[in-house]
Amino acid sequence: MSAVQIIRTSSGEELVVLPRAEYEALLDRAAYDEDADDVAIYDTRKAELAAGGVVLPPQVSAAILRGESRLKAIRNWRDVTQAYLAFKTNIGQGYLSDLESGRRAGTAETVAKLAQALDVPVEWLS
Repeated sequence: MSAVQIIRTSSGEELVVLPRAEYEALLDRAAYDEDADDVAIYDTRKAELAAGGVVLPPQVSAAILRGESRLKAIRNWRDVTQAYLAFKTNIGQGYLSDLESGRRAGTAETVAKLAQALDVPVEWLS
């Protein structure tokens, strides 16, 4: 990011001067249609439902729309802490945190343990 210039008017209002490229980048970000992402998620869930696929509870779907990972949304829906789930599945809390944030992917065995501990179908976590 280039240095910006701040100009103060005689009335005390601050104006910011920045390079055109940065201004245009800000405009592009402002024009980003977040609703389109929500519609895409909705359409995906609706298609899964029609195909007899994964059907998540509304609270979980809403949490996913807010940006939570599926694992975190389900864990919160079950009202379980990371520490408790880590204890219940015998996996490290740090590893569980990495799974929730998407920094790591769980093995099939780990996902099965989590699904069993959360009392949900494995497909919900896949």
